[in-house]
Amino acid sequence: MSTSDRAACLFQLRLPAPDDPRRAEVAQWLSEHPAPTGAELLDAGYMVPHWSRPWGLDATASDIVVINSELQRAGVRRPDYKLARDFVGPLIMASGTSEQRDRYVRPMLTGEEIWCELFSEPEAGSDLASLTTRASRDGDSYVVSGVKTWTSQGQLAAFGLLLARTDPDAPQHRGISCFICPMDAPGVTLQPIYSMEGEHKWNLTYLDDVRLSRRDLVGAENEGWQAARQVLANERMSMSADTGLAWGNGPSYEDLLRLARSLAASAPLSREQRGRLAAGYAHAVALHVMRIQALGHVSHQQLGDVIPEVRRTLGDEHGQAMLELWRDLYGPAGVALYPPGRGADPGSDAFADLYFFARALTLGGGTSEIQRNVIAERVLGLPREPRPAAAGGGRGSR
Repeated sequence: MSTSDRAACLFQLRLPAPDDPRRAEVAQWLSEHPAPTGAELLDAGYMVPHWSRPWGLDATASDIVVINSELQRAGVRRPDYKLARDFVGPLIMASGTSEQRDRYVRPMLTGEEIWCELFSEPEAGSDLASLTTRASRDGDSYVVSGVKTWTSQGQLAAFGLLLARTDPDAPQHRGISCFICPMDAPGVTLQPIYSMEGEHKWNLTYLDDVRLSRRDLVGAENEGWQAARQVLANERMSMSADTGLAWGNGPSYEDLLRLARSLAASAPLSREQRGRLAAGYAHAVALHVMRIQALGHVSHQQLGDVIPEVRRTLGDEHGQAMLELWRDLYGPAGVALYPPGRGADPGSDAFADLYFFARALTLGGGTSEIQRNVIAERVLGLPREPRPAAAGGGRGSR
């Protein structure tokens, strides 16, 4: 592709114009539904617009940008618990039974039922395929025992998507099955894990002879690794859908730039700070282009591709760098604004909240190092990383 062709592609990735007629259509609906419920957003096609009808609108990347920006302009947010909507929902649609789709999809999309992931274990985080939680057949049921960790929203969830080993003699990436686990099932016990800012964000989840039905199995027995890969791909795709600095959440680079300008009005920024803002701008523009490219590939039938993989890796490091810049701009007084509500500037409060979470950005959902290995091996086709003899086979795949 020539330089001029590449420039033309970038030009086409700009946001739809303010007078785009699609904006008027969404704005009209929002004027009639100023505080829409999750059910109303879903029925209008605005909850998952990229899905096929009747759930979505078969929306293009440009359509999604219009819908999301108009929702943001109106101050309308989709339900916060997007793990079910963006991670689990596409899996149930693609691999679940008709009974599972009829039972679970609508309440997970409307936000009525919260879900969590029961994937990571104390000894199987990034090396997810080495999980040891067992699901043993007992007639038409499975009896599950093991321990899961980093269970986000587990204390709020109605259901968890569970990975367990159903064939201990199979190779590491085989013999794993995927289940729907009611979080109130007998034998499920949660122990809180608190973040460094003191919030109950995660859990240790103990599974003691939890009995699940064959109807809770998602996909075929012993083929759960493919389901896990799909969920993780959906996770990275979801993180490409929004502009916030923390996995798509919270304030964006543009918000940081506005805060920096307000500070500069009273005291000039240093050359080093201006340089970091300029670098942040370049990174934000590149991530925006990748975001629009990624949205053009969104589908609940698709595993995703290189764009979300790369954008996730670059976006996490960009978020950390910009939150560290916010810290240096505001100094100790800014960090002391946590918990939110202490400061007079609501925008700075939001950054104070995220700053304490920033270290998790390159750890959660697979470390940056693991993510780079995935890109190198599966996308670039480079040789696999050597496996230590004591590891017993298998390498981090998350």
